[in-house]
Amino acid sequence: MSSIGLLLILGIYLSLLFYTAYWAEKRSHSKWTNNAYIYSFSLAVYCTAWTFFGSIGVAADSGLSYIPIYLGPVFIIPTWMILLRKIVRISRVNKISSIADFISLRYGNSRFLGALVTVICVFGILPYISLQLKSISETFHIVTKTPSSSNTFTDTTTYVCLALALFASYYGTRYVDASEKRRGIVTAVAMESILKLVFFLIIGIYVTYFVYDGFGDIYNKAAILENFDKKNSIGDVTNGINWFFLCLVSMFAIFLLPRQFHTAIVENNKEAHIKTAMWLFPLYLLLFNIFVFPIAWGGNILFQGKGLNSDTYSLLIPQFFNNNFLTVLVFLGGFSAAISMIIVSSISLSTMLTNNLLIPYGFIGSLQNVSQEKNSKRIVRSRKIGIFSLIIIAYAIYRIFILDYSLVSIGLVSFVVIAQLAPAFFGALFWKRGSNKAAVVGIILGFVVCIYTLLIPYAIGITRYTSQFIQEGPWGIEVLKPFQLFGLDYLEPIPHAVFWSLFFNLMSYLSISVSFKGNYRERNYAEMFVDIDTYITNHEDAFVWKGTAYIADIKNVLLRFLGEERTKRALSLFNLKYNIDKNATMADARFIKFAENLLTGHIGTASAKILISSVVKEDKISLIEVLHILEESKENILVNKKLTETSNELKKISTQLKNANQELVNKDLQKDEFLDTVTHELRTPITAIRAASEILHDDDELPEELRKKFLQNIISESDRLNRLIDKILDLEKFETGKQKIYLSKNNISKTVEKTLDSLKQLIKNKNIIVEFTEASKEIKAFYDEERIIQVIHNLLSNAIKFCSKTEGKITIKIIENKDVVEVRIHNNGKEINEEDFEVIFDKFYQSRNQNVKKPIGSGLGLAISKQIIEHHKGKIWAENTEPGGVTFTFALPNYNTNETN
Repeated sequence: MSSIGLLLILGIYLSLLFYTAYWAEKRSHSKWTNNAYIYSFSLAVYCTAWTFFGSIGVAADSGLSYIPIYLGPVFIIPTWMILLRKIVRISRVNKISSIADFISLRYGNSRFLGALVTVICVFGILPYISLQLKSISETFHIVTKTPSSSNTFTDTTTYVCLALALFASYYGTRYVDASEKRRGIVTAVAMESILKLVFFLIIGIYVTYFVYDGFGDIYNKAAILENFDKKNSIGDVTNGINWFFLCLVSMFAIFLLPRQFHTAIVENNKEAHIKTAMWLFPLYLLLFNIFVFPIAWGGNILFQGKGLNSDTYSLLIPQFFNNNFLTVLVFLGGFSAAISMIIVSSISLSTMLTNNLLIPYGFIGSLQNVSQEKNSKRIVRSRKIGIFSLIIIAYAIYRIFILDYSLVSIGLVSFVVIAQLAPAFFGALFWKRGSNKAAVVGIILGFVVCIYTLLIPYAIGITRYTSQFIQEGPWGIEVLKPFQLFGLDYLEPIPHAVFWSLFFNLMSYLSISVSFKGNYRERNYAEMFVDIDTYITNHEDAFVWKGTAYIADIKNVLLRFLGEERTKRALSLFNLKYNIDKNATMADARFIKFAENLLTGHIGTASAKILISSVVKEDKISLIEVLHILEESKENILVNKKLTETSNELKKISTQLKNANQELVNKDLQKDEFLDTVTHELRTPITAIRAASEILHDDDELPEELRKKFLQNIISESDRLNRLIDKILDLEKFETGKQKIYLSKNNISKTVEKTLDSLKQLIKNKNIIVEFTEASKEIKAFYDEERIIQVIHNLLSNAIKFCSKTEGKITIKIIENKDVVEVRIHNNGKEINEEDFEVIFDKFYQSRNQNVKKPIGSGLGLAISKQIIEHHKGKIWAENTEPGGVTFTFALPNYNTNETN
């Protein structure tokens, strides 16, 4: 393919990348850019050009030796719910934006330690970025079939490098607060992770099933090649030890590589996303390694004896068969793997350089007297320049040093250098005794050993075994040979360097930590890191500080970096959280910590400490006093937690008591209303009986006909009084649970007919039409027929009472459903207000609605009906129905479904 054509494709691809980042940045809170899958795929920035091309080279030359680099992460990932979640919590509450900030903050906010970690990362990662550029350059020339150029200005990699530097510097520094989430970059990286996996699977399937006839065919043909069995086995104990150290260093890398720390911790939005990453990321690594062996040994079979670079087999195989489309796809996959690493690594390194070297050792003084706008522009500009410069320097390293080395060799050197942070990093999480001096000495010693056993030999040229330094050691001292230090001669160069560097590093860290106590600030942060779950909600409470500080002075510092609006909002939230008077003038330890956290994202932990210290007067505190304060703080936090829990319980109980009290008030009110209603209802028939009795008693000369009429009134009113008393007693029995129902199998249609018969005369007197269609089949159910007749009688009486005065009509329907039998009684009178549908079944309904004309009746019928139906495990309700009127419906459980015919 022509160079111009491939450059055009790259231009379109980079434009797509720009657009993805732009789109995601505009939709930073969308579920499409902020979800567990985007987070998980962004972690696949771990799979660089080393994975895409280098693993194939290792598999082709050394067999299974590529596997440990992926086994290490897989072994440690199951602990992420403990380890990674803890790191995320620590970083979130302290506004940490890089691994340098993380380590320096834990060891007393040490400016020097932050700078040291930054230097280690730069030394470890710049060559790693260089090898990505190397892969882009080599694969470009393979695809275009053009020779590499020694002229910088005619080398295509130069312009690709410039485009990446511009993209990364623009999208990687949109915010002055480095702890802010970069959704654009993360989404673009996730998209690239998906694409590079898809492209790798495509070439794997092509080689395995189109070039060859499956895995078995490749294996059988490769098995006859020289040293196949030896290469594709772990080997003896010595090889097993080599594997162990390679697994160990890759295990550390998944936490310590700046790009991994950035994507896994800084860009984590929700701890819940870790659960998805715990299965999706290992699955991703598995899929990426399924076809490494087929491609590697398929290439060995095809190109045996031709001396080609095995790293590029995934490109050479489709090119060998003139498949240009697949060749370009593979190139884009490797390009995606390379630029993801370059972009994220340069962003994280730039943040560390600015926050831990440039600001604390450079222009921090000038930042104290400049406006917030100028400070922000200066910080952002320095990070943009940092990103751009790092990529350009990496390009220079590639041109000068990296050309002669394989992808894997440089990648492993970077892993070993970064591994020197492991003792200090993991010690920060679990060991309170770890001190700043121990971390500094351990990292320096480990790095020096690393330089001696690895970097110097690689600079000299690892293949130059004629070198006296490599072959005989300095000044001919064999015990100091860099690859066989102190006589350890059975490890390969990388595991050898891992062993000795971490040995001196770890021993120094442990021995110095035990021998020398750190200062109070170190022990303070040790407590806060190790016991983060205790302090997660009130971490300011655990910060120990003594001295004199004024809120106004600290506020002025915050204004120069956060601005007026954000500072005001932050202080309001702080005062609200700790219930502090907004007019308070003196700052306490909590406010000092809060202010440092606000500044940390902008200028790093060390610089934040320097700026706050410049406006406060701090008193020295003994270590014993710190431990005492911390113990009190821990007790206070526990007490506050218990108080909070107790307060919540009391609030809950208080709400329940309030509701119960209101219910009692309502009950009391209802009782009064009920007594009023009952008194009124009882007084009416009693008054009528007394009046008729007095007339009969006082007037002996009443005509016989009139005397009979009065006697009849006495009888009817007595019956009414009796019915009222019965209803009251019935209601009381149902509500207290004393009333029993006696179930028997009955025909519901017959029960309705019986009730209608008792009301025929009343219905006839009011000229009401009753429409009752019996069911086509006999519908039986278990119920107390006497009580259900009482319900139907109440509902029919209600319907008669409220039916239309001119053309009254009552419709009765029986409907059998699967679970219930429904009886619907509709009258064509006035509709009921919707808000009254529930309360009409309340025995106190009438007495609460005295603003309307009180209908005839006691108002207890519907309340008793509801109690009867509920005792039958049924339900009763009312609803307005078209074209007008009201329907009362009650439902009883249908027991017919359980019967056998």
